[in-house]
Amino acid sequence: MILDGLTSVGCSPVLCDLPGHGSHSTDLDPRHFSLEATLTQVEHAGVWPTDLIGYSMGGRVALHFAATYPTKVRRLILESASPGLATEGERLERQVNDEELARKIELHGVEDFLRHWERLPLFESQLQLPGPVRTERHAQRLRNTKAGLASALRGLGTGVLPSLWDVLPNIQTRTLIIAGELDAKFVEIGKEMAAMLPQAELHIVSGAGHTVHLERPQLWVEAVDEFISST
Repeated sequence: MILDGLTSVGCSPVLCDLPGHGSHSTDLDPRHFSLEATLTQVEHAGVWPTDLIGYSMGGRVALHFAATYPTKVRRLILESASPGLATEGERLERQVNDEELARKIELHGVEDFLRHWERLPLFESQLQLPGPVRTERHAQRLRNTKAGLASALRGLGTGVLPSLWDVLPNIQTRTLIIAGELDAKFVEIGKEMAAMLPQAELHIVSGAGHTVHLERPQLWVEAVDEFISST
């Protein structure tokens, strides 16, 4: 539904898996698990300038891409994303937590990790999804590898990437920030980002949590289509 919705307004979507995820889950070259390498990967995947869409970690990477290559991004769409942790202390604490999680993934495997991950309050609203949708999503996540996920946490985790809070006022790209109304944390982050980005608007999707595109796909498509069509 999402891809069909984008093509209806003349877009030709190009999907880009992050290091350690999807088609890149078995590529364990340490050189590929860095922000710089990931931005290069994104650059090679597209025809620029273009619209860039990112969800969660992907949104964080998309924001870094827009800050690094401002002339390449025509419009920026961020779903449940943040500019990172503001202080060095927060980032160091997160690095410790992510390293502990990475070791657990390596020790116990992806399925054990998902049992914990999918029960986090952040994803509680996904329990309202139809059973077949949850099953398919779980199966997609299981196709990741424990080494790939652990490496992604170490190389691209929130604690590793630099904060972009101070950079936001300099990003002139037209930006749509999407957050689910049930995801209070990212609604607040979205409000703060929208206030700091010069050309940003915030769209809060009713009845959705962290994974808006999965929980309310039609509303997600409508918001993105309207943004692209009007700008």
